[in-house]
Amino acid sequence: MHLATDYTGPLELDYAPRADGRPDPGEVVWTWVPFDEGDGRGKDRPVLVVGRDGDALLGLMLTSKDHDRDAADEARHGRHWVDVGSGAWDRQGRPSEARIDRVLRIDPSDVRREGAALGRAQFDQVAVEVRRLRG
Repeated sequence: MHLATDYTGPLELDYAPRADGRPDPGEVVWTWVPFDEGDGRGKDRPVLVVGRDGDALLGLMLTSKDHDRDAADEARHGRHWVDVGSGAWDRQGRPSEARIDRVLRIDPSDVRREGAALGRAQFDQVAVEVRRLRG
C-alpha cells in the first residue's frame, strides 16, 4: 500500500467519469488519507478524483462534517471547504463537503471502491472554488 501524499504541482481539473470499475476524474472513491500532522495516522475516507498526474490520481478528501458554521476558523488554519451535496459514496446519505486547499496524489491501486460519480454541476462548482483558491 502506498500512502496518499500532498500534491502541490500544476492541477488540470477534469471531469470524465466512466462506469468501468476504475477510478476516473469526477468520481468519488475510497482510500486511506493521512492526517495533516504527517505522523503516520490517517483515516479511510471518500475522495473526489479531480485529475491525474501521470498514472496517479489527484483528489480532494470529502467529509460529512458540516464546516459552514466554523468556516472562518477553518480558513484561519488554511482549510477551505465546498459543499458537494449527497451521493452514493455515503451510505447514510449525508451531505458532504470537499476540502479544496489540500490536493492528494493517490496510487490507483490504493483505491478500494468507487462510491459514485459526482454530478457535473457540483464538480464544476468545486472546480471554480479550487481555481479561485489556487490562483
